[in-house]
Amino acid sequence: MASTAVKLIGKSSARSLPPPSPLLRALTGTNPLPLTLPCPPPTFFSVSGAATTTPDIAVNFTDGMFKGIYHGKQCHAADIPAVLARAWATGVDRIIVTGGSLKESREALEIAETDGRLFCTVGVHPTRCGEFEESGDPEGHFQALLALAKEGIEKGKVVAVGECGLDYDRLHFCPADVQKKYFKKQFELAEAVKLPMFLHMRAAGEDFCEIISRNLYRFPGGVTHSFTDSAEDRDRLLSFEKMFIGVNGCSLKTNENLEVLRGIPVERLMIETDSPYCDVRNTHAGSQYVKSVWPSKKKEKYEPDSMVKGRNEPCLVRQVLEVVGGCKGITDIEGLSKTLYHNTCRLFFPQDLDASAEAQLESGTAVQDS
Repeated sequence: MASTAVKLIGKSSARSLPPPSPLLRALTGTNPLPLTLPCPPPTFFSVSGAATTTPDIAVNFTDGMFKGIYHGKQCHAADIPAVLARAWATGVDRIIVTGGSLKESREALEIAETDGRLFCTVGVHPTRCGEFEESGDPEGHFQALLALAKEGIEKGKVVAVGECGLDYDRLHFCPADVQKKYFKKQFELAEAVKLPMFLHMRAAGEDFCEIISRNLYRFPGGVTHSFTDSAEDRDRLLSFEKMFIGVNGCSLKTNENLEVLRGIPVERLMIETDSPYCDVRNTHAGSQYVKSVWPSKKKEKYEPDSMVKGRNEPCLVRQVLEVVGGCKGITDIEGLSKTLYHNTCRLFFPQDLDASAEAQLESGTAVQDS
């Protein structure tokens, strides 16, 4: 990986916090370790290019790794505040915390309420659609999702229905017929609350696009995130006028992946980390374009000022931006970032278009594919 180190300005000291709130107890487990925050937050500057403002449309902050839990073992305290400090210092602006079940969606909303720049989704991941029937009352389960979505909308936090869709790579978690049944059901949720959809498609392009085509009238738009499928599936998605495609490290592994990426117009593209997973690794074809790196340490030697080796974070959305730019031959990374920010606002934050994204585009630095 050709890279330029990120410069760390100042070294922060850690301070102990008061006893954790119920939310922080939930994030650290039943017997939480003492939580520490950097004080002041560490400031990172990339020397690889101009500063950018970049959203991250997919972060799994409900995952155990952000609670310091790896393979069932508590290795360090929950550290979302430190993770966010790195993200904000890097220029990340607006993070969408994804919900993959009713329980996770509730937790995602709680997390989103802790910072004005955090938002969330409400929905059920295809591999977990069995929870509708396992609840013993599928309609009651759906109504609970609907009530949660309405609550989150009133709070200004829920911006999409999802993560929902089809995943035929992991049928051992949930059979295809159950996935399809409750994928279709969640269009009813999107229609009821008039929100866009945050979508998941894995090895299921034909069925996925057929269901989308039958339900286009029920939702205002969507993004198929973490896209790893073929050029044919890409073109199917792009045939839907209201559909965007989201990419992360898993979308950039092979030369074939990069060729598929080149065929996605930047005005239909969004970027994400899907952290703590889907990082851009040295073995990935896309890594040749990465210029920014951050210090990291093994989880057993955890320090708040450093990333955890092998755990993806929102600040690394900068690397995804660099790979997209490099792959497409776009040298104006700042302009590319503004275009992607505009795309994100178009779908998830249309009320802010005039105030932010449109103003950025009018500055004359946004880019489009040639």
